[in-house]
Amino acid sequence: MPFLGQDWRSPGWRWVKTEDGWKRCEPFSHALEDGNNQLNDISHTVIITGDDENEEVYNTEDCEFAAKKRKKDHFRNNTDSQCFYREKWIYVHKESTKERHGYCTLGEAFNRLDFSSAIQDIRRFNYVVKLLQLIAKSQLTSLSGAAQKNYFNILDKIVQKVLEDQYNPRLIKDLLQDLSSTLCILIRGVGKSVLVGNINIWICRLETILLWQQQLKNLQMNKQVNNGLTLSDLPLHMLNNILYRFSDGWDIITLGQVTPTLYMLSEDRQLWKKLCQYHFAEKQFCRHLIPSEKGHIDWKLMYFALQKYYPIKEQYGDTLHFCRHCSILFWKDTGHPCTASDPNTCLMPVSPQHFIDLFKF
Repeated sequence: MPFLGQDWRSPGWRWVKTEDGWKRCEPFSHALEDGNNQLNDISHTVIITGDDENEEVYNTEDCEFAAKKRKKDHFRNNTDSQCFYREKWIYVHKESTKERHGYCTLGEAFNRLDFSSAIQDIRRFNYVVKLLQLIAKSQLTSLSGAAQKNYFNILDKIVQKVLEDQYNPRLIKDLLQDLSSTLCILIRGVGKSVLVGNINIWICRLETILLWQQQLKNLQMNKQVNNGLTLSDLPLHMLNNILYRFSDGWDIITLGQVTPTLYMLSEDRQLWKKLCQYHFAEKQFCRHLIPSEKGHIDWKLMYFALQKYYPIKEQYGDTLHFCRHCSILFWKDTGHPCTASDPNTCLMPVSPQHFIDLFKF
């Protein structure tokens, strides 16, 4: 069986599982090889420039240098010709063995798991944003230079997606607020010793964050013109059922601002009581009882009070998964080369906090 990574018995080959077994994936396509052969032929020709009267003939050494440069540029720019087998999983190893040297870092996992494409999937969008927020709070300085650059590239795509689709801007505002606070502390304090790259680059990134915050602040929701059935046309029991399916108190308040009917339903004491019971244990909210003017418990205020002391349960449409048998982290729909007899019994969903904890040593 082939090994999953580079070691002293396998010099970096990449393998693909097919119906006929494991096959080695070539590092470049035939199209790229043919293109490189054409570029190699340039070094054996004489390049003539200028008019007929002023002809300049380059020697073989100059031609060879020009061919190498063209070959390098062609390899960098012609991405369509490349067919590298890019895994969407990563082996999480925390110590060196005979088979594997070194250990897996948070930055390496962040670069390999293709979060840039994950934000285009609405099921994974909130998951990626929450992960970026946790990294911004405590793990930004642990990322490598390439991972930090990738972090801000993904953040840029998230902001542009929110500005275009107007999807969940409140979540992105919280992320940018935490990130700007962290950068202000690092730049003013020990920024030069913990941030990778020139300090001016980080100042520019901070200015970009402030610009994004201003753009999100000025964001205007587009009013959709629809002559068909609207949310207000639904029966009360269906509207009430929709509200009971929300797991975030701010979403309930936002929906309650749409119509007077929804506002009335969003103020239901039983709704907020169920929300408190879902997120917090009885011992937790018994310590912070907030009675109302009528002597009843104000469950709405209770929810936001408890939120300051205890973490709430997180719900995501799709998450990363960890295989306990192979020690591999991956997106479930892409799969991974598992050797277990029943791979589904070895899978474990990974929350954003668990993702960060996997790489703490």
